[in-house]
Parts: sequence; C-alpha cells; structure tokens
Amino acid sequence: MADKKTFNGTIGRTIDDTKFKYNIEKSPSEGKPNVIYIVLDDTGFAQLGCYGSTIHTPNIDRLANEGLRYNNFHTTAICSATRASLLTGANHHSVGISTVAETNLATRNNLGGINPEYATLAEILHEYDYRTIAVGKWHLSANDERTGAGPYKNWPLNKGFDNYYGFLAADMDQWNPTLTRDNTMVDPPKKASEGYHLSEDLTENAIHYVYEHHYSHPEQPFFLYLAYGAMHTPHHAPKEYIDKYKGKFDKGWDTIRQEWFENQKKLGVIPPNAELTERNEHVPAWDSLTDNQKKAYARYMEVFAGFLEHTDAQIGKLIDFLEEQDILDNTMIVLISDNGASAEGGKDGHFNLNTSMDILANYPRDVELALENYETLGDEYSQPHYPTGWANAGNTPFQWYKQWTYEGGVKDPMIIRYPAAIKQPGSVVNQFAHVSDITPTVLDVLGFEKPKSIKGVAQQPLQGISFKKTFEDKDAKTDKTVQYFEMHGNRAIYKDGWKAVVNHTFNDSYGQSYADDVWELYHVDDDYSEKYDVADQYPEKLEELKEEWLIQAGHYGVFPMLRTGMLHSRDDLKENHKYLVLPEQTYVYKHVRYPYNLASDPGLGTRTSSAIVTVDRTEISEEGILIAKGDRFGGLSLYIKDNKPKFVYNLDADTFYVAESDKELPLGEVQIRWDFIVTGEEKADVNLYINDQKVGSTKVDKFFYTVGAGTAVSLKQNKFTSVYDPDYASPFEYKSEIKEIVIHVGATTIDTEEDTNKALHIE
Repeated sequence: MADKKTFNGTIGRTIDDTKFKYNIEKSPSEGKPNVIYIVLDDTGFAQLGCYGSTIHTPNIDRLANEGLRYNNFHTTAICSATRASLLTGANHHSVGISTVAETNLATRNNLGGINPEYATLAEILHEYDYRTIAVGKWHLSANDERTGAGPYKNWPLNKGFDNYYGFLAADMDQWNPTLTRDNTMVDPPKKASEGYHLSEDLTENAIHYVYEHHYSHPEQPFFLYLAYGAMHTPHHAPKEYIDKYKGKFDKGWDTIRQEWFENQKKLGVIPPNAELTERNEHVPAWDSLTDNQKKAYARYMEVFAGFLEHTDAQIGKLIDFLEEQDILDNTMIVLISDNGASAEGGKDGHFNLNTSMDILANYPRDVELALENYETLGDEYSQPHYPTGWANAGNTPFQWYKQWTYEGGVKDPMIIRYPAAIKQPGSVVNQFAHVSDITPTVLDVLGFEKPKSIKGVAQQPLQGISFKKTFEDKDAKTDKTVQYFEMHGNRAIYKDGWKAVVNHTFNDSYGQSYADDVWELYHVDDDYSEKYDVADQYPEKLEELKEEWLIQAGHYGVFPMLRTGMLHSRDDLKENHKYLVLPEQTYVYKHVRYPYNLASDPGLGTRTSSAIVTVDRTEISEEGILIAKGDRFGGLSLYIKDNKPKFVYNLDADTFYVAESDKELPLGEVQIRWDFIVTGEEKADVNLYINDQKVGSTKVDKFFYTVGAGTAVSLKQNKFTSVYDPDYASPFEYKSEIKEIVIHVGATTIDTEEDTNKALHIE
C-alpha cells in the first residue's frame, strides 16, 4: 500500500542511541488504475440493449457508449470454465476446470478448482500491491468443499482475494440465498418478505468494500471481481420490474428474433452482410402454439426481462458510486457474459427448474403452473426459466446455446470502458478474442508481468494474448489466429477466419465413438452468423482444422473428454447411473448438538438408503427437523411434529409423498428410521419406523435424480425454505441434542431384494 518504508539504520541500546534511517520503496501500484470485472451469467449475445434487444439496460449501454463493444468475443460455453479462464488468463482445461467445478475427477483437467500453477489475477495483482475484492458467484470449488468447515483451498480468500461475499454454488435463489462472507457461512441480512434481493445485496456489499478501501487507502488501487447470479435461473425480480414488460413479448420469439437482428444491424453490432440463422430445429414456430402456451411462454420472458433490467439497475448503482467518488474514469471496467443464453428451460419453460435441465424436456404441468401463478411468477415461490425458444432469440443471430461450441454458446457480449486508454469510445471491435485474453490484456495495460513464482508455487505462463491494441485502433488486426473449444464432447476450432464445429450432444448415444461425429465447417470471416456449412465444398480445409483441434487439445490438456450431459439433465443423469457405479456407504454422526450441513450429498432420495436417528426425549413437546435435503422446490425431510415422526418427499413443489406415523413417540431413548427402497425406474417405497416397529409408509411414484440439487443435506434444520411448507416453516430447528444419526446409502447397482437388504443393513 503506497510507499514501502524499510528501516536500515543502526539499533542502539536505547532510542537515543538508535540512528533512524529508512529506505523508501515506491509501490508498484502507484498511479495505476482500478480494475473491475463484472460477470453476467447465461446472458446471450443479443440480450443487452446495446447488442440489439428491446430490454432496457441503460447503465450497461452507457459503458458501451463510453467504451468498446466486442462482437467477436468468445467464452468456453459454460460458467465455471469461463470464470477459471477469465481469472487466470489461460485455457480452462489447462487450469483444471474442463466444465463445472462440481466435476472433480482428480484428473489434471478436472480438479474441482484452479491449479495453483495458474494464479488468478487477484493473486498476481497482490504481488503488485493491489487490494482485491470478490463479490457474488464463485463456482470454482467442488461440492465437498462448500461447508462451513471448508476445506478452503479453492475458496476466494485462498485464490488471492482479501474479502469475499457471495455464494459458492452454480446458481442461487435470489430471494433466499445460501451466503458466505470470507470463510464463514452467513445468513442474508433480511428476508424476501422484507424486500431482500440477492443482486441488490451483492451490489451494496461491493460498494461498501470499495467505499471502505477508498476512504482508508485512496492511493492504493483495487481489483473488484463482481459476478452476479443473474441471469442464471432462477429468474427472480421485483414485480414492478417484471410488470414493465407485460405484453412486450406477446408477438413471440420468431418476430422478436427478427426485430433484434434488425436492431443489431442498425447498431452496427453485427456486420452488414451477416445473416440470421434458421430457428433451431427443437423450437416450434410461435404461430403453431396454443393460446395458453403463448401466454405462459411470454410471461416467462417478461420475468427474464425484468430480472435483466433489475440487474442493470444494480450495475448503475456501482457506476454512480464510482462517479461520486471521482474514480470512475480511473477504473478499467470489463463486463462479460460467461456463456450464451441457456436452453435449460426446455420446450415449455420451467416453473421449477429442479424438474429438468434438458433442452428437449417438457414437464406436464409447467404451462399450467405458469398460468396458475401468472401474476406472481418470479417471486420466491417460483424457480422459473424461460423456454428454449427465448434462448434461441437471446443468441440472435447464432445457432444453439450454452454448452454448445457453436457461436450461440461461445460468442458473447464483452464491453470495456477505460477512457485513459480507449481512443474511439462507442466503437464496435470486430477482432477475434477469447476469455483467456482478458487478463493478459489487463496486465499489458497495467505494465505488469506475471511473476515466475507466487506463494511459493512455480507459475505456468499466461496462454491468452493481449488485445490492448484495440484500445487505440478498433480495426487492429488480431494476434489470435487459433483457438480450440470443447464442452461435454461438443468441439470446435477457430483458425485464420475458419471454424470447424461438431454437435456431439445430439450425436452421442452413450457409447458412440467421438470419431463417428460429423464435423461442420464455416468460413466465419465471411459468414459471421455461422449459417452455411461448407464442409462438402472444402474437405481439405476441414481435415486441416480437425487435425489442428487434436494438436491444440493435446497441448492444453483437453483429454479425457466428459460424456455428454454428465451434469446436464435429469435423463442424462439417470442414464449415467448405468455406467457410474457408486459404492455402498455409511455415515455416522454422534452427539449432534448444533445444526450442520454435510460436505456432500450422500445420495438421499436418489438411491436405496436408510437413516436411523436416535434421540433421548424428555418432553413430548420436542419437535423439529432431524434430517432435511432441499427446499420448497424439491427435496426430502424427516422431522418430528405433534409428537409424531414424518417423512416427506417433495418432488417438484407440486407433488408430495408423505409417510406419517400412526403412533406417538415415547419418552426416553428412541430410534426413528426411514427406509427409501428403489423399486423401479424413478420409483421407491418409503417405510417409517419407531424402534423397529413400522408406523407409516408411502409410495414414491416418481423421483428425480436431481432432487434438492444445489442444497446441502442438513442435520437438525431446514435452513432457508421448508421442504414441506404446508406443515412447518424453516428452519424448524430441533433444539435438543440428537444422540446419533446413521445414514446407509446403497450402491447404484441394487436390483435384488438381497442387495436392498444389504444396503439397508437388514439381516
């Protein structure tokens, strides 16, 4: 911070005998600008106002008008991977994040966190005396690290940030989030009913951190990494923002897509010769829909638009603060989306995303639920995601979506504002760029090199290439001549204005050879939208690019590639269970005095399992949660109420399976037990016991492999929203000590009565 003062005088026996002399060393950060990365989630190329949409984003548009918009910027097609590449300036496979951080296979390209050999920009700037702050979505640590007890090795504070406030997971309920401050789990400052919203909270904390720092150490620049949960599902926004868009999307995605395309031409954000690709083959024509479908689908999009405008308003608050403090123009702001618009809402959209994350999926009640909750869609009692057709419009003029390596998945908005260096503000830059190039560009502007060693770890060099020269000349020729892409087997390679791409997702039949994939070829220098497959016309060029992909993949550690959809959809998870054999496991927790979240989900509600809870009851009034997984949108819960144990399986916030005891609990030491016995495809029997006597049962006619996904298994409480709203309010903590909890989880290969008995430890 500022100048570094080092004593180099002579120490005497007393202060009078001491000769004071100091060496003053200038701080390397002196006179350098602040740096802010703003990351939006699942925001397509066309969804910002300054990129052609009719959604109101005046504050983001201001950044574009006073800075540069890039129309040839690329990401990795998924969240964790893009963030890893952004922060390290290297390709995501190299740094250990091939897809999402939950995929921790301990292979070099799937570490569940960033390899320390690839320091983050925060760690690099720490070496140059910057203050570093992270706020918002992290998603760079594996599931089993997301507990109050750590381990913290892949948390923000261990990756170079001085402070952190946000959430560690892939997505988050905007009304009732699970939050972390530094290395501690914390509660939201207020409830949704009191006006809480996560985007507002993140912005307020970002401003507070910068305010506190700037007032204390104005001479020291800062790096702020601000990653919103928006625009990832669940799409949550205050009703007044949503209602601004009533009727705005009634004309449907075909017309909106054409309008946004024409706006892009007028704005100059796409080339004059760009053409609009055909509507995606998995999206129906708007005119073919029923009136109920049109009404529901339009409302889903109104919710998304309100969510985006609300997010823009929060960014505006930060910009206003920087301007008030007279530090806006001395701050380099980089705003990106982490991937293209998401098709995970399926054909009908989802009232509750827990039902599926599959482009082809449709849940029977989604249209009906959207209409039943029309006026309140987007509130805390919904988890909405718009239908695939709106993602197709959001990625105008491109094909496909997030997770695909077509332009619809990887070509995304990027805006940079820095008046001190940008000579042609308001311009559109056509130069090819990749997310791995951003940090090298920032370091180039700052005049810093990546140190050879950081925190005692020898560093690998940056892999991205600076595009600083575009700040002075928007038409500067690109230095990035080649870039590979890979995501869940979807692959692509850009080289010298050509791009080869393969749609492995819809070629994969769980075991099909990657060698059987059919590659497409696009001359993207002339065909900006990637509309015309010219593979048959240029077979030699296609072979050249396929060979180049193998070279790049080998060099940057792409192998082994993951199966399609390993974390993509419920149906894919079900299919993968046939290949992914999980072992039988036992978990024992003794003398549970305090509420606790398990480090990872042992598989409750998706595998044959049992839980035995031993309590010593001194009063019949003792009640509360014993074990819970999930929230009001899906999960399971074992609890005591009215002196009886109950087990509830919440399928989708609309269907509940309840096993309630027909007997009251005795006083003294007592065992309460459930058996969840898988009886068929997504079917199970649940039996409830008191001291080995069966007291209740239910049949689960359908269960999801993703039930309660993203929420921890909790002991003694259901912390944020209750799995069974009709019967109890969260956290419904069991106040007395639980003597012991034993959870048995069977192997995924259980298919006989003998296997089931073994899994449940029944003799």
